Amino acid sequence: MDSDRLEEAIGYHFAQPALLAQALTHRSHGVGHNERLEFLGDSVLNCLVAAEIFRRFEALREGELSRLRASLVRQETLHQIAQELALGDYLLLGEGELKSGGHTRPSILADALEALFGAIFLDGGFQAAQEVIGRLYGATLRGLDTKATGKDPKTMLQEFLQARHTPPPKYAVVTTRGAAHSQEFEVECLIPELSVRTTGSGASRRAAEQEAAQRAYDQVRK
Repeated sequence: MDSDRLEEAIGYHFAQPALLAQALTHRSHGVGHNERLEFLGDSVLNCLVAAEIFRRFEALREGELSRLRASLVRQETLHQIAQELALGDYLLLGEGELKSGGHTRPSILADALEALFGAIFLDGGFQAAQEVIGRLYGATLRGLDTKATGKDPKTMLQEFLQARHTPPPKYAVVTTRGAAHSQEFEVECLIPELSVRTTGSGASRRAAEQEAAQRAYDQVRK
């Protein structure tokens, strides 16, 4: 695996390359996959993001901090960062996932990024993970609007439309993929009055709706 470009992009060089290889191995590829690292990386990310917003936003209450953290660690944010890193180019996928475009699937990319954070934590410790996450989240943190991101995308979209006397959006499941225990949902968000139609995907219908709502919100605000 040519991982030099990825290590350069994240600003971290692995002392144990096997950890990086595992972080980039999807379960469809076989044993030694990244699900355990994903579990660890999710916890590390939540901790570090919570600490950062606690430090930055002294006036926010617990509930507001929780909503803000959720907006930063949700699948869409992780997917966006993973895309910026071209993480899909480095993933090891099984034949079926390769044929179905798994290297571009938001849930797979988001999970792989969390696994990468877990691998960095094991390889270099808490400080290394903090530095990498700080770099990758830098622009997102600097551009935070606490009045907006303290709410989930569906709420933001609905409030935006209500303020403009526009009917609420309609959500519908377009398709589901995968086995029953690991399904991925694709949902569309429709706002006919504004000619807006977006789609989102996720491991649950709610997650897919949130992604579709975020994309619709980004469109109607332009």
